Amino acid sequence: MHNEELQLFRDTVIRFLKAHVEPHYEQWEKDGILPKDLYRAMGDAGLLCVDQPEEYGGMGAPFAFSCVVVEEAARMGFLALASNLTVHSDIVAPYILHLGTEEQKRKYLPRMARGECIGAIGMTEPGAGSDLQGIKTTAIADGDYYIINGSKTFITNGQNAGVIVLATKTDPKAGAKGTTLFTVDTTLPGCKRGRNLEKAGLQAADTSELFFDNVRVHKSEVLGRIGGGFGHLIDELPRERLVLAVSAVGHAQGALEKTIEYVTQRKAFGQPIASFQNTRFVLASCKTDIEVHRAFVEKCTAQYAQGTLDVPTAAMVKLATTEMEGRVTDACLQLFGGYGYMTEYPISRYWADARIQRIYGGTSEIMKEVIARSLVGR
Repeated sequence: MHNEELQLFRDTVIRFLKAHVEPHYEQWEKDGILPKDLYRAMGDAGLLCVDQPEEYGGMGAPFAFSCVVVEEAARMGFLALASNLTVHSDIVAPYILHLGTEEQKRKYLPRMARGECIGAIGMTEPGAGSDLQGIKTTAIADGDYYIINGSKTFITNGQNAGVIVLATKTDPKAGAKGTTLFTVDTTLPGCKRGRNLEKAGLQAADTSELFFDNVRVHKSEVLGRIGGGFGHLIDELPRERLVLAVSAVGHAQGALEKTIEYVTQRKAFGQPIASFQNTRFVLASCKTDIEVHRAFVEKCTAQYAQGTLDVPTAAMVKLATTEMEGRVTDACLQLFGGYGYMTEYPISRYWADARIQRIYGGTSEIMKEVIARSLVGR
C-alpha cells in the first residue's frame, strides 16, 4: 500500500510541477528568484514539509514522500527549486522540529508547511565555509535577550526567508563548544538582506548575503542547547546530505531522459545519433551509473527512516551521487554537440546546475575526510 500511495503522490507532484512551474521557470531563472506565491501554492497542495507531524501543519507522511518532491523537481530540470525546497522542508523545518521548544514549533512550523514563512539556514560566512568552527557571527547575552552581530553569505532562500536558523558564537573563545543556534525572524530590526548573488547555475534560487547589526533576539529563540550548536549541526547533516543525494539521482535521470529524446531525433551522416555505437555506449554507462547510485540512495533512505543513517554513510552517499551527477550531465551535454552549450537547450542548465552539488552541503573533499576519519581516525 505504501508504494501505491507513494506513486499516487509522485503523480500529484508531477502534475503540480507541470501546471505551476514548467510554464514560468524560464522567467524565474531570468528574475533570479522564485515567487513567494509558488510556496503558498505548494503549501496549499500539501507539498511542503510533508513528513512533518500533522499537529504542526504537515501531512505526517513517511520521509520518502518528502524525497519525491525534491527528486521530481530535480528530474524535470528545476534544480533551483529542488535546492530551495531542500533547505525549507528538509533542513530548516527538521531543525526546528527536532530542537525547538513547543513555542518555536507552533510559531514557525505550521506557517512553513503553508508556505507563508520560508526557511533559510545561516551557516556560511565570507571567511567560513566548510570550517564552521571558524564562524565570527556573535550572540552576546544581554538580560533576556541576545545581541547578534555578523554576516552570512551564500544563503539559499536568503531574499525570501521569513525565518533563519542562524549559527552564532555565544562564547567566541570556546571554539566549537561556543556555537549556538537561534531561530531569527527576518523582520527584526537590524536584520538586513544584502544583494541577490549571481551564480553560474541555479539561477532561480535566491542566494544572498545577510547582515546582522545589533539584532536583539529573545532567549526563547535559542534553538537547542546553548553551546550545543555544533553538535546539533552534526546531528542534522545526514538528512541534508541524503536529500542532496536524492536530488542528484533525480537530476541525472532527467538529463538522461532529455538526451535520449534528442539523440533519437537528431541525425548525423544520414542516421540518428542514437544508432552510433559511441552514443549507445555512453547512454548505457550513464543509465548504469544512475541505477547503481539509486540503489545506494534507497538503502540510505531506509536507514534514515529507521534512525540508523550515520554521518559517514551520509557523506558517502552525498559524495558518490553528486560526483555521478557531474559525470552524467557532462556526458549527456557532449552528445548534444554544439547545441548542448546553447542555453536554449535544457541540457545546458542540467550541466551548469549540477556543478554546485559537489560544493554545498559539504564539498566532495570534506566528504572524503569525514569518511576517512571513520576508517582510520584523525
